[in-house]
Amino acid sequence: MGGATLLSDLGTEIVIPICALIGIAFAALQWLLVSKVKLSTAAASKNGITDPLVEEEDGVADHSVVRKCADIQAAISEGATSFLVTEYQYVGIFMIAFAILIFLFLGSVEGFSTDSQPCTYDKTKVCKPALATAVFSTISFLLGAITSVVSGFLGMKIATYANARTTLEARKGVGKAFIIAFRSGAVMGFLLAANGLLVLYIAINLFKLYYGDDWQGLFESITGYGLGGSSMALFGRVGGGIYTKAADVGADLVGKVEQNIPEDDPRNPAVIADNVGDNVGDIAGMGSDLFGSYAESSCAALVVASISSFGINHDLTAILYPLLISSIGILVCLLTTLFATDFFEVKVVKEIEPALKKQLIISTIFMTLGIAIVSWIALPSSFTIFNFGEQKVVKNWQLFLCVAVGLWAGLIIGFVTEYYTSNAYSPVQDVADSCRTGAATNVIFGLALGYKSVIIPIFAIAISIFVSFSFAAMYGIAVAALGLLSTIATGLAIDAYGPISDNAGGIAEMAGMSHSIRERTDALDAAGNTTAAIGKVIFLVSSDLSIFTLEKYA
Repeated sequence: MGGATLLSDLGTEIVIPICALIGIAFAALQWLLVSKVKLSTAAASKNGITDPLVEEEDGVADHSVVRKCADIQAAISEGATSFLVTEYQYVGIFMIAFAILIFLFLGSVEGFSTDSQPCTYDKTKVCKPALATAVFSTISFLLGAITSVVSGFLGMKIATYANARTTLEARKGVGKAFIIAFRSGAVMGFLLAANGLLVLYIAINLFKLYYGDDWQGLFESITGYGLGGSSMALFGRVGGGIYTKAADVGADLVGKVEQNIPEDDPRNPAVIADNVGDNVGDIAGMGSDLFGSYAESSCAALVVASISSFGINHDLTAILYPLLISSIGILVCLLTTLFATDFFEVKVVKEIEPALKKQLIISTIFMTLGIAIVSWIALPSSFTIFNFGEQKVVKNWQLFLCVAVGLWAGLIIGFVTEYYTSNAYSPVQDVADSCRTGAATNVIFGLALGYKSVIIPIFAIAISIFVSFSFAAMYGIAVAALGLLSTIATGLAIDAYGPISDNAGGIAEMAGMSHSIRERTDALDAAGNTTAAIGKVIFLVSSDLSIFTLEKYA
C-alpha cells in the first residue's frame, strides 16, 4: 500500500541540504553580529572616548575595564580549551577501541562472511553481507562520535568568545546584553542542528552508493551514527559535569565559607575554574549530549521506516520524513530567533524570562504548522508500518498527530518543570521558606517537592507513547521523540544562553565593574537557569523514547 507524494525525491534531496546550509549560514551571521562587540581597547577606542563600548554609566571611558574583561575571558577560554583537549585525548582512545569492537562483533555474526544473504523483511530479495554491515556501522559510529565532539567544542568556543562581550553590553542596558547572550547561544544551537542533519544526510547518500536497493541494511548501518553521538556524550556530559560541580563547590567553599568573600571575587583563584566549568559542562557537555539525543531520534525513526512500505517501494521522500522534520525545524527556529533578537526588544529585567518562554511557545506553534505541511507533501495518503510481525495501515494525518503529540507533550513537561524550578512560583518560594527551620527540613521539603514535580510529566510521556503507538506502532513513538527535538536549535540557544550569562556576571565581578552591571547579568542568569531546565527535560525525554524504540525494534 502506498501512493505518490507531492514532494519529489529530487526535491527532497535538495530541501534537506539547503535547510542545513541555511542553518550554518544563520549561525555564522549571528557570530558576526556578536563579534561586533570589541574586546580590544584599541578597537574599542578607535572612534574616540565616546565609543559606547568603553563608557561607564557616568559617561567616563575606562579602557582598563575592557582590558580586564579581555584578560579574564582569555583565562577562561584557555582553561576550557585545555580541559577539552585533554578529555578528547582519552575520548579518542575510547572511540578507536569501541569502533574496533563494533567491527569485530558485527562482522563475526556470520564469520566475517562476504556473501550476500536473503533479507529478513523480504526473503525474495538479497541483502548485503554481514561484513559490509560491520564496516559501514563502524564508519557511521566514527562519524557520529566526531560530530558530537566537534559540536561540544564549537559550543565551548562561542561561549567563551561571547561571555565578556555580554558583560560589556550590560553597561548599555539589560536588553543589549540579552541579545548578545541569546545570539551566542543561537550559534551553538544552529550549528549543532545543521551539522548533525548535514553529516547524517551525506552519510546516507554515500552509503546508498554501495547498498543500492538494500535500504534495510543501509539504515541499520546508519544506527551507528546515533551510537557514536551518545558514546561521546557520556564523556562530555559526565566528565564535564563532574568538573563544573567540583569547581563550583570548591570556589564556594574557599571563598564564601573560609574567606567570607563574595562569589566571583577576584581574590579567589578558584573563580576561573568555576567559570571554566560552566563552559565545559553546561555548554560542551550539553552540546554533545543533545547531539546524541538528536542523532538517536533520527536514526531510530529511519530504521523503523526502512521496513515499512516506504522501504519496500523505495519511496525516498517518505523514508526521509524524519530528516524533513528536522529540516523544517531549522527554518522554524530561525524565524523564532528573530522574535527574540529583532522583532521584540527586552527593555527591563522582568521581560527577560517571558521573552525566553515565548521562544518555546512560538517555536512550538510554528513547528506544528510546519509538521502539518511536511506530512501532507512528503507522505502518501496511506501506507503500511511494521508492527511486530504484521503490517499496520497508517494515514498521513495520523503520523502528523504522532509528531505533534510529542512536540506539545514536550512543551507541557517543560512548563511543569518551570513551575517547580522558577522563583516566581510558590514551590521554590516554599523551599526557601523552609530554610528558616534548618537544613534538615529544607532537604526533606526539597526531596518531597522533587517527587511531586514528576507526576504530570510521567502522565504526559505515557499519554504520548500510548497515542503514538496506537496510531503508528513503534514508528509513531520514534517520530514523537523527533517531535520533541524538532525545535532543538531554539532549545539549545536558550540552554547555552544561561552559562554565557553566568560567566558574564563572574567577569563583571572580577573586573571590578559597578554593582548595577552585576545585577543585570544576574538577572540574565536567573532567567536562563529556569528556562534551561525546561529544555533539559525535553531533551532527556526524547532520548529515552528513542532508546525505547531501538530496543523494541531490535
